[in-house]
Amino acid sequence: MTKAPLICFGQQPCGFFPKRFLVAKIQTARRLQAEIGGETVFFCHDSDHDPRETNIILHPRKPGLPVRLNFAFANRLQRKYSPLYLKRVLTDWQAKTALQLRHFVDPRWVEAFQQTPATNVADFCLEMYRRMGLLEGIRVARSSDPAFGRAACEVADFFLDVPYSGEIVRARFGDGTLRLHEGGDVYVTLPPCAFTKEQISPARDGRLRWMQSVLHCTHYVAGAGEQAYLRRDDAPEITIINRDTIERADEAYTELSC
Repeated sequence: MTKAPLICFGQQPCGFFPKRFLVAKIQTARRLQAEIGGETVFFCHDSDHDPRETNIILHPRKPGLPVRLNFAFANRLQRKYSPLYLKRVLTDWQAKTALQLRHFVDPRWVEAFQQTPATNVADFCLEMYRRMGLLEGIRVARSSDPAFGRAACEVADFFLDVPYSGEIVRARFGDGTLRLHEGGDVYVTLPPCAFTKEQISPARDGRLRWMQSVLHCTHYVAGAGEQAYLRRDDAPEITIINRDTIERADEAYTELSC
């Protein structure tokens, strides 16, 4: 019996208004689903910790210069090292940012932004994407989900979510040592600790095989950057589809701009 198509695309939460390259992945996946049927799954890599992932560029509705906006973070440790599903959203940041947004987006998106619960960065982004209608009919699988981690295969190169100085940080594990990268060749070594599979998230090169061990997708929509590092031999059963081209790929999508 032929397996029903399962079309997947992966991405970190990439701003409270998503970057346009994520929307291009969604559009590509929807087009493919219309052609071959099956289900579409968004593999949301919300275990990532890089705060640059959620930095967005918005253009004003009237002539003017674009701005870069991002979440504010509770402290430096959380900003730099906590995974996106644990970076807390500050209520005062949400109120101040809503005042700015009226110059850049339609009032309905300002209202959606104001009404989105201030929990963590990953939840906030996903809820905004839902409110914009981008995830309708799409199943979301999150790398931070403990059940996902328990079901996933073993990986040799990985990060661990561990407590450190009052926060949970995503530390690289290697040669029995946990380290945080400060920049350049400077690292902070953390105390050793016991861990379980639920705390593990793979390094970039092993992410495709780790994801596939749970999702078993038939097709994967790859972004421009992914195409350079995806280890296709790790999952030769997957048909890789390049995402559709979109202008200003790194800028924020606000519906009216596309």
